[in-house]
Amino acid sequence: MFYRRKSYIVKNDFVDSLNTLFNDYSFLKRLHYGARLTGRWMVPIDAETTEIFSIWEYDNFESFLEIEATIREDEDHLQQVNSWYDAYGGKDYVYKQYIVEVRDEQIRPTFYQYVH
Repeated sequence: MFYRRKSYIVKNDFVDSLNTLFNDYSFLKRLHYGARLTGRWMVPIDAETTEIFSIWEYDNFESFLEIEATIREDEDHLQQVNSWYDAYGGKDYVYKQYIVEVRDEQIRPTFYQYVH
């Protein structure tokens, strides 16, 4: 198994907007192409920012790469996401005004040796 943690630190006034993008587009496409959502959470960091993160499960690293490549080539998905960005001033504007940090990292279970 391959596990991915995707996290965003965003300004609090953008939390609902980012959650809408996830719920309406990203979540459904990743499920459609074979990714499995383990969960998605958010944690307030301070009076101005919140961390939102998801943990995804894939069969293996190659499966992760294939699914992500397929999503990046999905014209319908790209159009929907670009329209969403445009509604907030464009992708560059969103990343300058609302998104403080993005992390995309592999995570590993600490109990793996006991279950395999």
